[in-house]
Amino acid sequence: MPALEPPPGQGCHPQPCGTKTLPPGSSNSSSLALSQQSDVSQWKLVLRLLKLTWRFRRGCVNVLFLNFVLLAFGLAGLGLVGLGLDVIRHAVDPEVPAPKWPFGYQPPESWSPMFLTGVIAAGILLSSGLRSLLRWVAALATADLVQRKLIVNLRTEVYDKLQRLSFRFFDANNSGSIINRVTGDTTQLANFVNNVVVQTLTLLLSLLLYFLYMLAINVKLTMACLITTPILLVLTIQFSRTVKPAYRKNRELVDKMINTLSESIQGIHVVKGFAIADREQEKFAQDNANVRDQHRWIFTRVTIFQPTIGFLTHVNLAILLCYGGYLFIQGELAFGSGLVVFAGLLNQFSGQIANIAQISNTVQASLTASARVFEVLDSPVEITSPPNPVSLPKARGRVTFENVSFGYKPSEMVLEDISFDVPAGACIAIVGATGAGKSTLLSLIPRFYDAVQGRVMIDGHDVRDLDLDELRRNIGLVFQESFLFSNTIAANISFGYPQASREQIIAAAKVAAAHDFIMDLPKGYDTVIGEHGSDLSGGQRQRLAIARAVLLEPSILILDDATAAIDPQTEHEILTAMDRAMEGRTTFVVAHRLSTLRRSDMVLVLEKGRIVQVGTHEQLMTVGGHYRKAARLQIGDEESKRLLGLLESPESEMPPALETPADGGNQL
Repeated sequence: MPALEPPPGQGCHPQPCGTKTLPPGSSNSSSLALSQQSDVSQWKLVLRLLKLTWRFRRGCVNVLFLNFVLLAFGLAGLGLVGLGLDVIRHAVDPEVPAPKWPFGYQPPESWSPMFLTGVIAAGILLSSGLRSLLRWVAALATADLVQRKLIVNLRTEVYDKLQRLSFRFFDANNSGSIINRVTGDTTQLANFVNNVVVQTLTLLLSLLLYFLYMLAINVKLTMACLITTPILLVLTIQFSRTVKPAYRKNRELVDKMINTLSESIQGIHVVKGFAIADREQEKFAQDNANVRDQHRWIFTRVTIFQPTIGFLTHVNLAILLCYGGYLFIQGELAFGSGLVVFAGLLNQFSGQIANIAQISNTVQASLTASARVFEVLDSPVEITSPPNPVSLPKARGRVTFENVSFGYKPSEMVLEDISFDVPAGACIAIVGATGAGKSTLLSLIPRFYDAVQGRVMIDGHDVRDLDLDELRRNIGLVFQESFLFSNTIAANISFGYPQASREQIIAAAKVAAAHDFIMDLPKGYDTVIGEHGSDLSGGQRQRLAIARAVLLEPSILILDDATAAIDPQTEHEILTAMDRAMEGRTTFVVAHRLSTLRRSDMVLVLEKGRIVQVGTHEQLMTVGGHYRKAARLQIGDEESKRLLGLLESPESEMPPALETPADGGNQL
């Protein structure tokens, strides 16, 4: 029988030793706490968003070019309207100066005023038709840029980063916040490229062209009509400063609402079982109302800002009417190509100024969302493969812990000075009271976390020196709560080995005593199960999880209380079948039942993060301590159940008197 051997030596991995691990929920951790956003420079966010825009520069340039052409056609149409009015006015009153044609063009003298007017009208219609076509093309180009490229790429990038982050990240952040960042915040961030960068460049180009055109018509009128522009800029800056904190609060409230929804759906059995559906409904309604009220606060500020901008633009029109009319009477301004065209330009200019309100609003929403998304993208990937990993395609299975200590908080160690050496092929049971550190110890083997001190080794290699994917392919895992995906039975079993044949899948299911119940399902292995395997019993879900682990044929098998949700008869079937699967494999089992513990080559007893006893079941039963207390209590409980069954049977005989344990004990 393999036995635990003393560790070959003491040591500490040169890099991670002494590394401070951050506690879940700590304000100093790599959490997504909104309070951190205040420390992020707004200009740095803008520069980073501009870098993001540069990645999609071809699509942005395409949209900008189309907007520029649309602007040119708009100006051409406006100029043609003014030219047509000048032609008509000159025809009615020959003393009025002849219209000035653009680019030095002069129409043939044989063309009558009516024919000239018809030609100009045709040009206006052609310009309008081309603008309509270009608007459609520009809308398609914008949708392609934002929906097909920006949002898809951003969500993929954020999701990819989430897959590489350590368990510590997910310990520190609730699922509602993470989901909101992958969905809503990436959309807001993508909108920055189109609704801020592209629209701002279009706006600046438009304002420049309108301004130059107006200057070309009359400098004094232009200066008079744009006198309110500095006031608009001041109001815009003040508006941005006012709503910025509100957008941060809004995203926090949305996170909370999504988290409430997610928890209530996942815990629907608990909600209904305790008859608290009304209370949960009130809780969600309150969260939803908080989001609504925050939206209303922002909307109120926006609705005050936009009419103010609109009022100031109408002040410009009033100045045009008074001063422009005066200049026209004085003969300093033409009617069609002067006053009318200037009025159209000023209207367009004012409309673009009014767009500043919408752009400013989008900027604040985008900056808030981008800070949240970048916090995910910037979160350190704590668990990574080394630059030059040691090759270990197929491990033998020897596992060694050398003076390992670990804690989720630097000041509170969950494991302290753990040392043991497990030969390849041994079956090790780990027992201890709740909170003793059993699951934490096992999580260090596949590097879900790294030890704070000491090192964990496989076949003599520190796990931190191995390629991460290669390490985990050598380890089969079955957790306390088996997670299944909404897919077929076969796909769930082959999740870690998708290229497995149907024969291999069936063989793994038979090892896990799952084949019989699978064949009783409507479509056998092709039966699609519900989310989390909700339409299966706990024992069935656990057997599928065991089959999933066995299919990998790992060198090391970790069963974290895998038989907790299985009845004794099913447990016996699984353990008997898995005797073959565990042969030649190093197996770690967190267990409480004596039927499992007796099958182990060795038992480690944990108490408050320390190993307090080591030995076989038989050895530990001969010495005092936690293990014997708990085991004798469990033996007495099993005998009591057997006695109760005999008493209920009239044909049974009374068994011999049971020895009551003199000392108490806790569950293993």
